[in-house]
Amino acid sequence: MSATNSATTVATRQQLPQVNEQGLTAEQVTERIARGQTNAVKSSTSRSLADIVRANVFTLFNGIILAAMIAVLLTGSWKDAVFGVVIIINTGIGIITELRAKHTLDKLSILVASDYLVRRDGKDVDVSHNNIVLGDLMWLRSGEQVPADATIVRTWGLELDESMITGESRTVRKGEGDTIYSGSTAVSGMALVKVTAVGEHSYAATLTAQAKVYKKNVSDLNKGINTILKFMTFLVVPLCILLIFTQMHTVGGWHNAIATGEWRQAVVSSVAGVVGMVPEGLVLLTSLNFALAAIRLARKNTLVQDLDSVETLARVDALNLDKTGTITDGGIIYDDFIALPDCVNKQHAMQALFDLSNEENPNGTGKAVLAGLGEQGFSGSSDLQRVPFSSARKWSAVAFHDLPDEDRNGVWYMGAPEVLLSGLSQQYPDVLRQVNEYANNGMRVLLIAHVPNAPVPADFETNPQLEASAVPVAIVLCSERIHSDAEATLQWFREQGVRCRVISGDNPVTVGAIAGKVKLTGDRKPVAMDARELPSDIDELARVLEGVDVLGRVLPEQKKAIVQALHTQQHVVAMTGDGVNDTLAIKEADLGIAMGNAAPATKAVAEVVLVDSKFSHLPDVVARGRQVMANMERVASLFVTKTVYSALISLGVVLMGIPFPYLPRHISYIGALTIGAPAFFLALAPNTRRYIPGFLRRVVAFSLPCGIATGLSVLLSAWFIPRFMHWNVFASSQELFWLRSMCATVLFLMGVYVLARVSQPLRSWRGWLVLAFLAIGVIGVCIPFVANFFAYGLPGGVALAYLALQMAIATVLFVVSLLVFRRFLPGWMKAGISQYKRLKKN
Repeated sequence: MSATNSATTVATRQQLPQVNEQGLTAEQVTERIARGQTNAVKSSTSRSLADIVRANVFTLFNGIILAAMIAVLLTGSWKDAVFGVVIIINTGIGIITELRAKHTLDKLSILVASDYLVRRDGKDVDVSHNNIVLGDLMWLRSGEQVPADATIVRTWGLELDESMITGESRTVRKGEGDTIYSGSTAVSGMALVKVTAVGEHSYAATLTAQAKVYKKNVSDLNKGINTILKFMTFLVVPLCILLIFTQMHTVGGWHNAIATGEWRQAVVSSVAGVVGMVPEGLVLLTSLNFALAAIRLARKNTLVQDLDSVETLARVDALNLDKTGTITDGGIIYDDFIALPDCVNKQHAMQALFDLSNEENPNGTGKAVLAGLGEQGFSGSSDLQRVPFSSARKWSAVAFHDLPDEDRNGVWYMGAPEVLLSGLSQQYPDVLRQVNEYANNGMRVLLIAHVPNAPVPADFETNPQLEASAVPVAIVLCSERIHSDAEATLQWFREQGVRCRVISGDNPVTVGAIAGKVKLTGDRKPVAMDARELPSDIDELARVLEGVDVLGRVLPEQKKAIVQALHTQQHVVAMTGDGVNDTLAIKEADLGIAMGNAAPATKAVAEVVLVDSKFSHLPDVVARGRQVMANMERVASLFVTKTVYSALISLGVVLMGIPFPYLPRHISYIGALTIGAPAFFLALAPNTRRYIPGFLRRVVAFSLPCGIATGLSVLLSAWFIPRFMHWNVFASSQELFWLRSMCATVLFLMGVYVLARVSQPLRSWRGWLVLAFLAIGVIGVCIPFVANFFAYGLPGGVALAYLALQMAIATVLFVVSLLVFRRFLPGWMKAGISQYKRLKKN
């Protein structure tokens, strides 16, 4: 320790009261350290680097694509293996996202590590935060954070700010025998306390441990995609095996294929079927779309810490709001000065109010009064005697004498109305009734009392007493400062069908009044309730919550239980907050939202952080989530259509025993122009459509008829073209080349048709998008390098005429498939088709 720090410590100890308590002995401290009863907490998360890499690398999707890529590379046809690049990109995005979450959780800490003064062997010694042991006697002084749970042995006016633990915004005065919890902060006075819980057993450490449990959010969008992938797994493996056998047979059997090297072409053809069935681009585009949405939100001071959470708010129908930091900013404002009948001169009374507030270290209310009256031109008086505000007395006083204005002379009091009125000799029921009305409306009420022309007692400053002859002269109204954008934001959520509730640690009457000011429930008065009356049973709690808009005196565990109760009613819950007391609920919610001025622990576990603490940013987050969900529904329809027709074509090839009608590089080229690149633009387009459940149902209802029509069109081409053109594709590689080129062209044209249906309405930029990619596809195969790389030739002459006929047949197939679906489909899929028709205009 430096000389300066030593001098400071000595000076501080000289100010400590003399006590007889000896504290622990050196032997007792050593014994407790040996037993591990110290305040050190092991820091770890449930996800190691190996777990994160393993979870993102060893996935079903990666396994299928990697196996297919290796099989193609073994044949030496690297051009047909370009589809494997998507593994690296998608896996990288997943690992980086989860590593960022791990880094945030590892830094999570509610307690601030610093040195503390403890009493051991009758002496006061400095020890570090981690070296405090169970049973230590510890000095807790103003400005220090409570490092461990303790019981107060002796106190000298200790007041604690427990807002980060309980949510109560007012300071709490503590007496001997009271329990104090780690994480709260001493704001005035001091105390000698005995440590009762240390390390991982303390309250703050318990919250931290629960907050550090890793929770992987799975979006509704990803759930749908995963369902598609799981379903395809049952098709991919058997179809792949059957395809290999079929393709070996088309090149003369296994013996001939191995002898001539034709097995390579057979493997490549089989992989073409497998790759087409896996919607690899959908997985990648979803990750990229989430990442781009997060970047856009960051430009509006909204930090997205979990990419999947971008779309969660699009599904939220229950939003739990913390009062302080969300609706209010934690500050206090001066509202009004109401003169009572006994007030002789209002200006003099207001000057007295300014002087009463003008202390050396005014509290929040005093600062608000000084700011409000200062704007009106008031300034401090001189030649006065002062009794500073005390939480024990609940009042402050100033005294004047020998002033020219005689009605300013005497003693002026300012404090809690109930305390001042109870100490007066005369009863003032009308004043008390008026005070209660203001308090019930959420106001912070102060009372000004005056003893006119009274002589100032000699011990006025050393032994302050409330004069029973004082007369109430004014009521002072203050209130919590409400964010200017709160009312408009809440109105927006009401219009969007989101049920908002205010959950706070403050008095329910006060919270209810503030909720009424911002029109939480519109024109209806919010229903407020004391959380101490809530049932502990989750199901019963869920029923109670349906009729409650505001909850006060809520404990951290209750906030978590409230989220759990809403989940039992199938609500998608978002939770905002800024204190440690909000951490567990934010962790439990589907979407946790922290304010920028929140505690580090709260921001660490939240999926979304409003950096500038503006509640008005939430509609931006909702809009971005809706854009992702609505646009990705369009995009998913494209990819699932490809999955359907690829599976159907593979099955048809097996049953008909024909060469596979296109190569993997063909599906890469066609997929890029009719699915991948257009999907990127469609996914980023503006779209504010409200989220409607049934994402997967609508996607399947659209994709099945489109996929079946496309698959049948390609299979018909693969079957009839060789017969129509008199080709022997089993013996001639040139004729096989042209067959595959024609089948690929049919697939391309059908892909453009499906893209046009997904992009509706086409009387917009979407129509030009479809035409642009149609033109790019045609022009591309006319370029020699592109045509050679993709082994793709543009058919002409008789073949071109056949293509026109085939597209007419494909249109008929599509219409027939739609009619069949509408006649025989189950109800859920018919509903999906109806929903899709209603929504596609958006």
